[in-house]
Amino acid sequence: MIHLDTSVLVDALTGPRRSAPKMRQAIERGERIQLSAIVLYEWLRGPRKTDELNDQELLFPRDKAVAFGADDAARAARLYKEVARPRGREIDLAIAACAISHGASLWTLNRSDFSDIPDLVLAD
Repeated sequence: MIHLDTSVLVDALTGPRRSAPKMRQAIERGERIQLSAIVLYEWLRGPRKTDELNDQELLFPRDKAVAFGADDAARAARLYKEVARPRGREIDLAIAACAISHGASLWTLNRSDFSDIPDLVLAD
């Protein structure tokens, strides 16, 4: 299972859609790809066009977003205390915690933002 970071969602569904072919290949291979509610929040708060929102809803319906629950919150708080420079990374830590808690790898275009997070597997 793969959780998407917001960076991939933006890159696949907006502008030149550079990550769209790789996402399509992953889906065709049968990979389970999901969004956490936190990524959905980051995505929806951005300036989105109607076609981008429609594509997101077709691929990753909002009612299927992986919830960020109490266990995820506790894990994110532990990660906050474990990483070297947590300030300003609260959302990334929550995204990582959700992926870890659900046994998913994280597909991100910002690998350096997540490289020091214990137990997080980054998707290739």
